[in-house]
Amino acid sequence: MTRRREFVTAAGAAAIYRLAGPVALAAPARKIGPNDSVGLGFIGIGIRGTGLMEEFSRIPGARFIAAADLYDGHLARGREFTGGKMETGKRYEDILKRQDIDAVVIATPDHHHRHMTLEALAAGKHVYIEKPMTWSLKEGPEIIAAEKKSGKVLMVGSGGKTAAMTQKVKELIAGGALGKVSQIRMLNHRNNREGAWVYPIPPDASPQTIDWECFLGPRPKRPFNPEVFFRWRCWWEYSGGVATDLFVHMLTTLHEVMQVRAPSSVVSQGGLWFWKDGRTVPDVLESVFEYPQGFLAQLCVNLRNSAPAPPMTVYGDQATLVYDRDKIVVTGAPEDHDIQMYGTMAWPKAMRDEYLRSKGLDPANPRVPRSRPEPKEYTVERGPGHADFFLRSIREGTPSRENATEGHAAAGAAHLANMAYRDSRRMRWDFDSNKVTAE
Repeated sequence: MTRRREFVTAAGAAAIYRLAGPVALAAPARKIGPNDSVGLGFIGIGIRGTGLMEEFSRIPGARFIAAADLYDGHLARGREFTGGKMETGKRYEDILKRQDIDAVVIATPDHHHRHMTLEALAAGKHVYIEKPMTWSLKEGPEIIAAEKKSGKVLMVGSGGKTAAMTQKVKELIAGGALGKVSQIRMLNHRNNREGAWVYPIPPDASPQTIDWECFLGPRPKRPFNPEVFFRWRCWWEYSGGVATDLFVHMLTTLHEVMQVRAPSSVVSQGGLWFWKDGRTVPDVLESVFEYPQGFLAQLCVNLRNSAPAPPMTVYGDQATLVYDRDKIVVTGAPEDHDIQMYGTMAWPKAMRDEYLRSKGLDPANPRVPRSRPEPKEYTVERGPGHADFFLRSIREGTPSRENATEGHAAAGAAHLANMAYRDSRRMRWDFDSNKVTAE
């Protein structure tokens, strides 16, 4: 007997959680034009935040103003990166109060994404929020509403969405090169400590160099633990594990190439089988998403295997597309002559011979013609990066290339996968109401 249980409903607008005091809500008066520079503030400059600083530093007109982080070493690295030209501190609220900062780049642990994004929009800043946009499913509608109310550009940082290769795959699928798509398989296998988030701990990590209380924020209090601070993706309290770290990239790309919004249901299997280091999230997870457009997407992450395989394979009834990192290969299906040797094996000889002759074959030497189109290979020149599109939207007033609704669709699908894993049940999602039911 199928059981159903309601899990989540869209929450109404809630009071903004402030970590360390009030934030100025007045929007900057400066209007940014197509040729203007954009003043940037960075909130979180750890591994990913440093990578984003590198990306934005390559874009003309991106001005680095200030950065906030909770570890002294990250702040020192930020000053080194900018030759001492960027101001640094531990309070992100100071970033939001500055009138010379037009946009913020948020790359903090997931459990801080919601309140920092809401506060930044309320303070009149454009927001680049690193994926996943949210820590939980219920946070998505809040951010969508705040984005619309603010009139500011919000862009979620899943770079695969705007990649030139992704756009080519989308073009091929939309043009009918594969026929009707019924299955998509995507994977990301990583068999090393770095891939499993077991990052090295800086030798000076201590309560004197890290603001531990601010890191915990709204989460339950616990004693200082540098492993938790630097490897936060390993714990449910601060992260959604492999689903929100790695599935989200796949889901964003999947939604883009298929031009769909969100899945309608998901089932998951997996476990914590290898990295017995105190973490609580699984290190192997496989989820199957069903989409209302009539196809399945199988996503898998394995943190103890590095088998080479393409990140995406798309199966259509006319061809199969393999999307690798540097090329796209489309292989057409063999021509269907509808000559059934196996299916007529048990027929009387005379009857079978007559059948073969009706298909133009010699019963004494039946040679079934086989033909398969030559594979077509596509390579695409690298286009603008994800960060480029963010600044273009600010300068030109064009829509975000990954807005809050799209960010919620990808992060929400990953949250759904985690819910299915943790509850061992199929989860159905009504995207419009944000309601989830379990079967």
